[in-house]
Amino acid sequence: MSYRALVFLAALIMVAWAAPGLAKSATERKPAESLVAFDFRAAGDEVRTRIVMEFEQKPEFSYHLLASPHRLVVDLPETVFGFDEKVVEPRGLLSEIRYGAMAPGRSRVVFTAIGPVKAEMAEIRKNETDGTYRLVFDIAAASDREFEALVNQQDWEIRTGSGDDDVPEVAPDADKPFTVAIDPGHGGIDTGAKGRGGTQEKDITLAVSKALKTALESETDMKVVLTRNDDRFISLGERVRLARKAAADLFVSIHADSIRVRGVRGATVYTLSDKASDDMARQLAARENRSDLIAGLSLEDEPDTVADILIDLTRRETQVFSIGLARAVIDAFDGSVKLINNPIRSAGFRVLQAPEVPSVLVELGYLSNVEDEKLLTDPKWREQIASLLVEAISAYRAKVGGVSN
Repeated sequence: MSYRALVFLAALIMVAWAAPGLAKSATERKPAESLVAFDFRAAGDEVRTRIVMEFEQKPEFSYHLLASPHRLVVDLPETVFGFDEKVVEPRGLLSEIRYGAMAPGRSRVVFTAIGPVKAEMAEIRKNETDGTYRLVFDIAAASDREFEALVNQQDWEIRTGSGDDDVPEVAPDADKPFTVAIDPGHGGIDTGAKGRGGTQEKDITLAVSKALKTALESETDMKVVLTRNDDRFISLGERVRLARKAAADLFVSIHADSIRVRGVRGATVYTLSDKASDDMARQLAARENRSDLIAGLSLEDEPDTVADILIDLTRRETQVFSIGLARAVIDAFDGSVKLINNPIRSAGFRVLQAPEVPSVLVELGYLSNVEDEKLLTDPKWREQIASLLVEAISAYRAKVGGVSN
């Protein structure tokens, strides 16, 4: 078997077994319809940098520039990235590189630059020796004025991987079932935190969210919607919109963070606030709110309205219910799940901004901690977490006037 064939086979195995309990068969993923990127390299200095990606097939691509921070965004058809993460090291003009799925049929690579840049060359070259292809970018440092002019000339329709097909629009009425929107944090190109053992947050959050959906639907009469059902990117604003479109009575965002202090472990529940309850909450909110930037979106397209929403009377009333939901989660976890000190906290999380939907963000633990990572990857522990969250949501619903099974 040739080296190229081995790389291709390894890429398919990586896709199929990326997350415990989340594997899909080759027929479900349809890998033959995906591009395979089998190598990556970058070289240069702070004046000019060359980027090369090697593909099994000839790729169609488009690229755009974004500001705040300066980024080169490359859009591709669905792509299996089969190269080792270690080779994707920022060099020269690049400070960060992210790649992954954006939505079914689409992938993206986001190059964050140290300053304004321009693409002097972007082309596909065929490798005559083996019939593979190279996507080559030559980028160069640019002035602020030149970069701004290039950004303004672009005609680019931003697509954020909407889940419209998964969540039907529901008109509020007295007969509407009690509806819970579950939000698996991160997804696609936005992997979220990474554990010391290689666990990706986006996989944990999806696994827990699916377990919670199954438990809620089997143990109660509640209706459940997920903001994403698979490994796709959904913008923060879109997650909020999907919950509102479904006329959700609750919004629960599931996460598993990472922190520099590896000894810190345990669960936390966050609510929305224009002022963070503590520095740890502030830093976490800042990281979570970067999801759209990581995926190559502009925050101008998702206006920050935390301050305005908090002034609104509807938001104030909803906030009381959000705190009640947070307390119900902590009460259910207490004695069964390790909690950090002061487990109910608050900060300006963009994903908790729906003004009429009580919303919490549940941090299940820290992937930076070996013990927490072990638990988070254990399917039995995830089922226990799902059961406890059902208990919390049922208790909250009963307290606010609903009747739970």
